[in-house]
Amino acid sequence: MSIINPIHKRIVTAFAFTVMFSLPLGAQEVTVDELFDELQLATVEQTDRITKQIETLWSQSGSASMDLLLKRGRDALEAGETQAAIEHLTALVDHAPDFAEGYYTRATAYFESGLFGPALADLQTTLALNPRHFGALTGLAYILEEMKKPEKALAAYRKVLDLVPHDETVQEAVSRLEGVAL
Repeated sequence: MSIINPIHKRIVTAFAFTVMFSLPLGAQEVTVDELFDELQLATVEQTDRITKQIETLWSQSGSASMDLLLKRGRDALEAGETQAAIEHLTALVDHAPDFAEGYYTRATAYFESGLFGPALADLQTTLALNPRHFGALTGLAYILEEMKKPEKALAAYRKVLDLVPHDETVQEAVSRLEGVAL
């Protein structure tokens, strides 16, 4: 019986590996499109989880080196080192010019540095690469609001609500601006 047990274990292990590697890649992964569909029907409580899933997918460049630059830029931002963040993120967008999340994160660093022009430019690039980037739309709306352009800010906030209907912060911004933008 002691001989059968190790053989049995090997057979079960081999079978498990065969099944695991015969499944199509990403068979259980959800797509960004599916998550956006979920957002339309989500409750307020579900919205945060779904938007975080979308942001996680957007943060995957497909390159370990580019993902590392994004992480370093985000870590520098979190540490309040905006110049270091800008440098890491500039390297990222130089090497991955089609990676929207690099521009979005650099826009955040520019904004935190008080560089609104470059922040706006990076937000526009983000939206050109990813028109559904609700973070970039929200950032754009916020900057437009700060620039005393309530009509344009309201339009941007409304686009966010088309994508993320239960974003309470954006709902409050829309309510606040509806009277001002008339």
